[in-house]
Amino acid sequence: MEARVAAIASGEAGELVWLLEHPPLYTAGVSARDSDLLDAGRFPVFPSGRGGQYTYHGPGQRVAYVMLDLSARGRDVRAFVSALEAWILEALAQFAVDGAIRQGRVGVWIERREPGAPPREDKIAAIGVKVRRWVSYHGVSLNVEPDLGHFSGIIPCGQADFGVTSLADLGLTCTMDDADDALRTAFRSVFGAMEPAAAPWEAPAGPGGAAG
Repeated sequence: MEARVAAIASGEAGELVWLLEHPPLYTAGVSARDSDLLDAGRFPVFPSGRGGQYTYHGPGQRVAYVMLDLSARGRDVRAFVSALEAWILEALAQFAVDGAIRQGRVGVWIERREPGAPPREDKIAAIGVKVRRWVSYHGVSLNVEPDLGHFSGIIPCGQADFGVTSLADLGLTCTMDDADDALRTAFRSVFGAMEPAAAPWEAPAGPGGAAG
């Protein structure tokens, strides 16, 4: 990813979005606190240069690494993060899911109202980015159908008072392919058209935008 970012910044490669799944692991952003890692031996823990704190990645969660040239997109990091939020909100809307943005809490949230229980908000998508030479990297993770119990080894994003949810947890039958279709459609609406691309180990990096 960092090699691709350097190539984009130098004009040797085009923008790229990777859609992938990780094996179960925790990543620590630059603001991660040791006290938020509750079970250090549960899964591998990887330091990460992205913004934010601890998060979980694993099967059933779509991770999108977003490598865009912000020099051509306004050089506004706040606007870029807002665009990432809008991307997820629009993708969720395709499943009739109302996501929400909350001041002071990065990510996308779902308001839960269940009989006999007080209202609560759970996170369905996390956002953690870094920008180098005005090229973005890292990105977002959307919970499609992960094992939500795996989040219990950390305090996700340092938010102890909130839970996590997924499309499956909300009662939706949604495959990863369904989620990818929604993400691709929403991406074109928010960021503009991009073309399908081979994985970087299958073809050399070339000019022009691509979404993999």
